[in-house]
Amino acid sequence: MTDTTDTTEASTSATTDADADGGRTRVERYDPASIEPRWQARWAELNLYRTDLQDTTRPKFYMLTMYPYPSGDIHIGHWWAMTPPDVIARFHRMHGENVFFPIGFDAFGLPAENAAIKNGINPRTWTMSNIENMRRQLRAMGSTFDWEAEVVTADPQYYRWNQWFFLRFLEKGLAYRATSPVDWCPNDGTLAREQVIGADRHCWRCGAKVEKRDLAQWYLKVTDYADELLDFSGLDWPEQVKTMQTNWIGRSEGAELVFTTAPDDHQPGGDELRVFTTRPDTLFGATFMVLAPEHPLVATLTAPDRRAEVDAYVSTARSETEIERLSTDREKSGVAIGADAINPINGERIPIWIADYVLAGYGTGAIMAVPAHDERDFAFARKFGLPIRRVVAAPVVAADDALEDAYLPHSADEVLVNSGEFDGHSADEGGRRIVARLAERGLAKATVTYRLRDWLISRQRYWGTPIPVIYCDRDGIVPVPDEDLPVLLPDTVDYRGSGENPLARDEAFLNVTCPRCGEPARRETDTMDTFIDSSWYWYRYLSPEKAGSAVDSKLVRSWTPVDQYTGGGEHTVMHLLYAREWTKMLRDVGVVDQDEPFKRLFNQGQILGSDGERMSKSRGNVQDPDDLVARFGADSVRLYVMFLGPWDQGGLWNPSGIGGVHRFLNRVWTITLDPGGREGGNPDAGSLPDGESESEARTAIRAAAHRTLRDVTADHRAFHFNTLIAKLMELSNLLMRYRGTSVAGTPEWDEAIRLLLLMLAPVAPHISEELWSRRLAAANEPWASIHTQTWPEVDPTAVVEDTREVPVQVNGKLRDKVTVPAGISEIELEQIVLARDKVRAALDGREPLKIIHAGGGRLLNIVVR
Repeated sequence: MTDTTDTTEASTSATTDADADGGRTRVERYDPASIEPRWQARWAELNLYRTDLQDTTRPKFYMLTMYPYPSGDIHIGHWWAMTPPDVIARFHRMHGENVFFPIGFDAFGLPAENAAIKNGINPRTWTMSNIENMRRQLRAMGSTFDWEAEVVTADPQYYRWNQWFFLRFLEKGLAYRATSPVDWCPNDGTLAREQVIGADRHCWRCGAKVEKRDLAQWYLKVTDYADELLDFSGLDWPEQVKTMQTNWIGRSEGAELVFTTAPDDHQPGGDELRVFTTRPDTLFGATFMVLAPEHPLVATLTAPDRRAEVDAYVSTARSETEIERLSTDREKSGVAIGADAINPINGERIPIWIADYVLAGYGTGAIMAVPAHDERDFAFARKFGLPIRRVVAAPVVAADDALEDAYLPHSADEVLVNSGEFDGHSADEGGRRIVARLAERGLAKATVTYRLRDWLISRQRYWGTPIPVIYCDRDGIVPVPDEDLPVLLPDTVDYRGSGENPLARDEAFLNVTCPRCGEPARRETDTMDTFIDSSWYWYRYLSPEKAGSAVDSKLVRSWTPVDQYTGGGEHTVMHLLYAREWTKMLRDVGVVDQDEPFKRLFNQGQILGSDGERMSKSRGNVQDPDDLVARFGADSVRLYVMFLGPWDQGGLWNPSGIGGVHRFLNRVWTITLDPGGREGGNPDAGSLPDGESESEARTAIRAAAHRTLRDVTADHRAFHFNTLIAKLMELSNLLMRYRGTSVAGTPEWDEAIRLLLLMLAPVAPHISEELWSRRLAAANEPWASIHTQTWPEVDPTAVVEDTREVPVQVNGKLRDKVTVPAGISEIELEQIVLARDKVRAALDGREPLKIIHAGGGRLLNIVVR
């Protein structure tokens, strides 16, 4: 975005000196340091942004932006994310809507626990101290957050409802316990995925080798909602988000086929190996089978002479991440286990291998490998010398033609080959017949699978919501009674590095009485995934102090789904998907009566540090906005972060340009408070542009003001904040040009200043409030905040163009520009142009061969020899 401020007037009138004759009064300097805190205090005193949620006389607008993690300080990336939502809220208020714009803090999480370990303090102490500092910083932004609605997810009165929801899900069968692998450090215990570092997978803190351990953990059965989650009807969400969620859910239609193990000297065979395939037509091409290294039958089926190699491979695979295992760039690896499977369609024995590109958690953990028609299987077969048999081909291709690469069927005229009695059938028809034949024997069924897996919510961490279950030797898993909620985190925590969750060492927390039988029992020591906290917080904003229930049902019905949600696109398949899942689960346990949480979603781009990397404290590339606010004021910082570039694209942070935005605000200050002033050293000061009458100037000012209003209104609705600000700058430049002339102070001038301040109010709330108040005082009118005013209406008669400028080309080269009446005919335009001195000189006596009117009369091109 080009800076449209006039950089030649750096000293223009933050201060207005006396005229040469000494007759004028000095206007004080624009001083945001004195203005902004005063208005912030006044707005708070008036509860200007407190929402009356019971008011039904106005249309409601629920504006929500993703709440921050209390890391300690607000950096410029937070301003990038949070300033535009504040502008949106202000804009809707000025349109008469009852706007609810709450804020809170996503207060649980690993950083607080790490800080506690490092500094020897309770995570709550660290978290609440950070929150207090961030509240101060957020208020200093001039934001319109309704602080009375604040939620802090680490507050027991918030997380008790996490526990209550869990118990309802447990009752409905939506929560269950199962065993699954976790990353485990011998010194620090369970690690989050991001804490496992390097190709050798070592602990980020102590450097010890990380291994996989199987732990019993809690899940939510979100796969029950897979098909419903694929329905985005009625949602105004970015297509990219919908596509990513669709791919993440990964619905596939196909068939489940049953292979059986063949008998060998070391095992009797007969075990079922179920596979899912979307291409049952290729079953005759299955020349080997691949199991996930973690498949439960691997140990049973492995031949004694293969045991050592298989065990070593399994150990290595378990230490790798799923991303590493699924990478298409890495060389394929695998081990034959010394057992065979029987292909159900032809009885052929095929060898069983294990390979890390098959995952136990996807599908059945087993695949039939058809190397002729699958790229991964083809690469695997080539490496290990396994058979490759074509079973689908175009009619003109011989069945035994050699393959240089996997042949991926793709056209409707392809037929089955090398497929016994099914040869010659189309691929689709042949696949249906194969499934039907196997179904007669109970060896196949049409089915649907999903990539989506149930949500693992257990975390072996202290700083999170305790899972409210008790383990009793007599009664098994016992839910904590509702009346005993919340299960509180203990205030004292032992972080000695034994590799265990500190809750497991807290005897007072761990040892309880079974609520059913009264015998000694043990609490669950896992805490919940912190994404649970952010899966329903917008409902709690409506009634943060409500004690008897998680939500106020009446307010939830009247205010949700959220009208506008904003945040980063990096949350597409985590928070945004979890929020949709959680909403449907709440619906099914009777808490809400809606299917989706957010009507409209907007993803802002990312603001990068000056080094081109994402801003983070660890990289040392964050910009402290407090310094900029102290130097330039919050309004300048607000404007500058929005002026950097399109909000949906992001940009590179460079603070050097903020001076231009600050000069723009100085210019607004000057033209509002000192319209009659003149700039020293400017020979044109006080005079109208050449040839322009006062009447024409007044018309031009009014037309410019209403054109700007029209364009700025459209930019507000499209979230084009950078261009919105540029247009306000252009209007201020025009008004500055007329400052000190005979039109300054006319009704048209006053209307333009009024419109400028109203348009500026959402983006620069402090200076607009100050200047609005001074205008009211000067006119002896009672004070009313500019932020309670109605957004102005465009006068369509003011923006009608009386004239238009037409560029004139000769043989495609620009030779002149001519201003003509807007409704001029083509013949009249040609007569005027051909009489112009510059055009006549360019023609040099030559007669035009053709005169072309392009762009609806916006360009005229004269063609000559």
